Amino acid sequence: MILLIFHKILKMLNSETFASKDFEQEIVDSGQPPGYFCLLPKAQALVSITSSSPPIGGTDMAQPITTQLLLFLVWGSAVWAARPRTELLNVCMDAKYHKEKPSPEDKLHEQCSPWKKNACCSYNTSQEAHKDISYLYRFNWDHCGQMEHACKRHFIQDTCLYECSPNLGPWIQQVDQSWRKERILDVPLCKEDCESWWEDCRTSYTCKSNWHQGWNWTSGSNQCPVGAACQPFHIYFPTPAALCNEIWSHSYKVSQYSQGSGRCIQMWFDPAQGNPNEEVARFYAEAMSGAGLCEAGPLLLGLALVLLWLLS
Repeated sequence: MILLIFHKILKMLNSETFASKDFEQEIVDSGQPPGYFCLLPKAQALVSITSSSPPIGGTDMAQPITTQLLLFLVWGSAVWAARPRTELLNVCMDAKYHKEKPSPEDKLHEQCSPWKKNACCSYNTSQEAHKDISYLYRFNWDHCGQMEHACKRHFIQDTCLYECSPNLGPWIQQVDQSWRKERILDVPLCKEDCESWWEDCRTSYTCKSNWHQGWNWTSGSNQCPVGAACQPFHIYFPTPAALCNEIWSHSYKVSQYSQGSGRCIQMWFDPAQGNPNEEVARFYAEAMSGAGLCEAGPLLLGLALVLLWLLS
């Protein structure tokens, strides 16, 4: 009988029910608690196995007890999965100017000020973020003539988010670069932030679509590479998604969600209302915990098999 159940479990593992998927995105789209979303099909499958298997111990009375124990096992695992991965919360990147840990600042400069209650940047860093060709990265926003003020303020805000936010943990990735050991990847930027960034930069000029690499640095700051023509932003970035996704090598990924949804990172927010990105980081940390449990599905089924064996 145990061999029969084991055969059914192996069959399930090879079925579409347990096929590899982008669990994190499915969790976001479903709106369900991560552990519940991941484990519901497993619970249904396990109940199906116990219902179709011969009675344990030769009696039908053990069947409901076995089912209840299996459901309890799945429920307990779901509760465990609902805990956020705390190492992803309230952290700073291991990068060039970031503090080791986030902490309050008495003051941050202008557009970086929303993060002063809990920041990964110092006041000096926030001040340099507002300068042209600052000591931070020697980056020249005016590489194709003077950038419009309305456009430049988005790049300043982008720099403030990158340098100051302690809520980017779920998207931090390790990199092997001379000037940093970690970067962010595919941060879900709220669609309004991306759309206004693109709209305000339409009339400014640039010569490249990826600003992370390929510049001429011989002068000490970035200049257009030979043969790269200065064109309006919309030529290099025909859509808001093209701008937000590509300009910093996919540091951002424009989201389908709006500000206030709790599902996307806001570049702009009113600090008097609190930092909405704390909730967003917690949600994605929980989602990643649930996705990790989904990957541990075979282990869960193995535990169920052991339970069945002990009850037989």
